Amino acid sequence: MTPFNDPSSSIAHPRPVGAFVEATNRRDLNGLVDAFADDALVNDQLQDYWGRGEIEGWAARDIIGDGLSMCVVHTRKHHGHLILTANVDGNFDKRGLPDPLVLTFYFSVASDKIVQLIILRNRSGT
Repeated sequence: MTPFNDPSSSIAHPRPVGAFVEATNRRDLNGLVDAFADDALVNDQLQDYWGRGEIEGWAARDIIGDGLSMCVVHTRKHHGHLILTANVDGNFDKRGLPDPLVLTFYFSVASDKIVQLIILRNRSGT
């Protein structure tokens, strides 16, 4: 299964978003962090991570460390932002979580880098 298993994947994905997905699935910490601007913001599980240093710590622990993998099932552009819905798996505690676990990744890109990523588990589909 490809990481972009989405009929709408013909939407042009900004290079850093594709790099983020691919690096996540390869467990490539350097490639993942390189997709972000130096002053980027990630919000995951209602926690902010500002700048590449904090983002690297978050990614090492919660993405690479948990063996996260993602299969994009829906893509939508909205006012210059890219929203990916993905089935997510990994070695994290799954008690009480649905199967599949579906997360929505809200990307903002500028100057060929991710400047903001917000990750949410929505209760309804996109």
